[in-house]
Amino acid sequence: MDIVIRLLASILADSAPLVFAAVGETITEKAGVINLSLDGSLMLAAMAGFAVAYSTGSVAAGFLAAMAVGALVALLIAYAGIALNRDQVAVGFILTVLCTDLSSFLGTPFVRKPIITALPAPIPFLSDIPVLGTLFFNHSVTVYASFAVVLLAWLFMFKTQPGLMLQGIGERPAAAFARGANVNRLRYLYTLIGGALVGVAGAAFSLGASPGWSYHHTQGFGWIALSIVIFGGWHPFRAAFGAYLFGGLQTLGSVLQAGMPDMPIYVFQVAPFLMMILVLLAANSEGLDRLMAYLPAGFARWLTRMLRGQSPAALGANFHSE
Repeated sequence: MDIVIRLLASILADSAPLVFAAVGETITEKAGVINLSLDGSLMLAAMAGFAVAYSTGSVAAGFLAAMAVGALVALLIAYAGIALNRDQVAVGFILTVLCTDLSSFLGTPFVRKPIITALPAPIPFLSDIPVLGTLFFNHSVTVYASFAVVLLAWLFMFKTQPGLMLQGIGERPAAAFARGANVNRLRYLYTLIGGALVGVAGAAFSLGASPGWSYHHTQGFGWIALSIVIFGGWHPFRAAFGAYLFGGLQTLGSVLQAGMPDMPIYVFQVAPFLMMILVLLAANSEGLDRLMAYLPAGFARWLTRMLRGQSPAALGANFHSE
């Protein structure tokens, strides 16, 4: 039992970077902007976070640098779409390649340097609670922040007036404009916030979940975060669930690898990505529709809402007030 609890606690800790990235991209896309540079910006932020933390000896400085990098890349996406009227998807792909190459070029002096990482910070008294203490209150500050960002994003989006306006500029920007919202200014704001959270995700990788820096250190995780946003139906809680699900698949791969030492290690490294794709396909398949037909109507509707969400109607569409 103790082993299971520790495994679950490690899943929560290792999934923290994906939680930040998925929630950040959810906020960006809720505003109607699609940031497809996620894989590259995540990697560049991870490199910048580790490089600054290694050079200064300050983990906090590393996180701030990573946030700045993530926000800067997101700003380029927003500027290209809003001010230059360029296709956000195309710009995102170009920035993915650019950021990936930049991370390799600028990060060369920091490859395989001694790691610097955020230390565990058990919460007094709460960490002593049986089971719950190990699960939730014996982590680093980064992991606690990942719990908080999910709750705060949900409260803001669904329980506050500015949060409803955020959804409005992503769903019906013309209607939001008619109600007095400065659509493009708000899109800049939420794209920057989302990008900054992606930057935190990068630092959470290189200074926490996978400490250190090497070439292509986080490759693939940005695409997983994008798929988790879709899997999560543009909802912070469901996005967090998707991140923990992927973390669980990674842990399962590690456990199976230990039990099958003759199997090539690459099989277990790739398996979580393939399994996540299969989960996404299953959640949107006709087979699931047929399964729903056998379930009670109320439960089927609830399950459909949990598994499938609608993208913001104006996602990726540039807005012009005139």
